[in-house]
Amino acid sequence: MTTNDTVTAATAQTAPTTSTTHDGAAGAHVPAPAQRIVLPKLAPAYYQAMVAVDQAARTGLDPVIVELVKLHASMINGCAYCIDMHSTDAVRQGEQEHRLLSLPAWRETPWFTARERAALALTESVTLLTEGHVPDAVWAEAAARFEEAELAQLVALIATINAWNRIGVSTRMSPAAK
Repeated sequence: MTTNDTVTAATAQTAPTTSTTHDGAAGAHVPAPAQRIVLPKLAPAYYQAMVAVDQAARTGLDPVIVELVKLHASMINGCAYCIDMHSTDAVRQGEQEHRLLSLPAWRETPWFTARERAALALTESVTLLTEGHVPDAVWAEAAARFEEAELAQLVALIATINAWNRIGVSTRMSPAAK
């Protein structure tokens, strides 16, 4: 999330919209679930602190890795708002569609670098803590691919996107229909 998301989150689409389907037929989108609360309005100091943490967490990291980590954690956590945001951000940065679409199966693809793979594995382990914590092998691979300061930033980034995902899912933030 970013500071611009305050307005977007508060005005997410809730009414059905009409679009054209892949076969050319007109179809209505299902309305998004009603947002439970608008955190930026009700807890503005916390929200602004999260925005600052988000900015600090990405410092010194490759922007491509930042978006891959954010998108992968958001996919694992099922945060539609964050999936929409980070896939859009990644495309704007020139990320290739086939890499984004295959992110859930990154281990089976040849197009992620060793550093990206280490970051994605660490993202999964930190995001899914109850499924074995962070195994030594995952940590060792990340430590081999990232300098210590980068690794610290990567942990901060993963923790931060997981916090954002929990905010988005619990408050039912929803992307606007496209």
